[in-house]
Amino acid sequence: MNKFYVTNSIPYVNAKPHVGLALEYTQSDTIYRYHKLLGEECLLLCGADENALKNVQAAEAAGEDVQSFVDKNAKFFQDLAEKLYIHFDVFQKGSDRKHHLASQKLWQLCNKSGDIYKKSYRGLYCVGCEQFYTKEELNESGECFEHPGKKLDEVSEENYFFKLSKYQDKLLQLIASDEYQIIPEFRKNEMLIFIKSSLQDFSISRSNERAKNWGVQVPGDPTQRIYVWFDALNIYQSGIGFGSDEEKYNKWWPANLHVIGKGIIRFHAIYWPAILLSAGLKLPKKLFVHEYFTVNGQKISKTLGNVIDPTPLTSQFGADGLRYYCLAKVSPFQDGDFTIDKLKEAYNSDLANGLGNLVSRVAKLCEKINFEAPKLEEKFDPEVKQLLEEYKFNEALAWIWEIISIADSRVNEEKPWEKEGLDLKEDLDELVRLIQRIAFNLQPFRLFFPGYNDI
Repeated sequence: MNKFYVTNSIPYVNAKPHVGLALEYTQSDTIYRYHKLLGEECLLLCGADENALKNVQAAEAAGEDVQSFVDKNAKFFQDLAEKLYIHFDVFQKGSDRKHHLASQKLWQLCNKSGDIYKKSYRGLYCVGCEQFYTKEELNESGECFEHPGKKLDEVSEENYFFKLSKYQDKLLQLIASDEYQIIPEFRKNEMLIFIKSSLQDFSISRSNERAKNWGVQVPGDPTQRIYVWFDALNIYQSGIGFGSDEEKYNKWWPANLHVIGKGIIRFHAIYWPAILLSAGLKLPKKLFVHEYFTVNGQKISKTLGNVIDPTPLTSQFGADGLRYYCLAKVSPFQDGDFTIDKLKEAYNSDLANGLGNLVSRVAKLCEKINFEAPKLEEKFDPEVKQLLEEYKFNEALAWIWEIISIADSRVNEEKPWEKEGLDLKEDLDELVRLIQRIAFNLQPFRLFFPGYNDI
């Protein structure tokens, strides 16, 4: 049996999840369910990025112990997944002892390759990104593009650095050749341009003073903590046994697919493969980069006050309603605006009055003659299969809704409610076959057919 290992990005847990995370959760879960339906042995991993400075600052602001704070917040993310009918085979917490040991092992492998060194450094640090930036990488106001409105911290301290520049040529070759494939193509080209602009070594530690003694200790140096990206990216490995269960690790690694948002592409497309190359470990096979939800055309931001909590939406519209909007109403490769009104409109027009109404009408007619459903060959429409392989979820659902439209037209044209006996049976046979076809194609999306979808 082929294996398929897919990961979500590992979200910070300094606050509750917003609706943008529901977008990524449903995308990765759809990919996971699709591959299970192909008969592959699959594993879906997510987790909690807990060793970031922003978590420490948020805990301090809340007057809480850091460990208690991240434990409480991580549960919100797990609860959201559950409400969206998503089961993570692994939810790896960054504060877990197993993860600490795995990250120290990764550090030691890179250090053995001669790729870690210590030096004094002064730079501008975005706590939101957990990243140093040069002035050239900032907007006109001197702010990070991901977190406008937030002033960067000027930091001066002695850190450990990773020799990213050493891997410039190798990264160019891996990405250009699609040995490490980045989807979509325009994001791949963006990373190639960035690499060609000359890669700079980057900081992979922070002082205990700045980290407030929180996070993974640097091996052999109790004064330093491992910097968040070197540590957090390794959750993809520690969650499947790196450093603790080699048999499990060798079974699942490398990842077949990382699913991430565009704001963290550099870390996954450049930093992560370079670290793995340094450590002598296998590289993931693909990186799928999705765009964002916006609210009234603006990026979701606590600073702007436009954060939408997805959890109440799963109660109001059901998991089906929110999942459908995330997958059907935005392209993964373009930012899409999210509003409650748009969600309500999609729910009523496409689910309640579209799919729901069709199934209800045909089911009542089937009850009229105790109709026995025909056995259907279970396979995806080739068009749906191809679109799922390309992560074009919205286009795949649009294709399925065309089948729903065809079935609706048949009902209206044939008027089976006016028929009896064999004539009614012939109509129902055709309609039920269409609904079975719709149901099978909808399985990866986990919409409306729980009997089909409990895979």
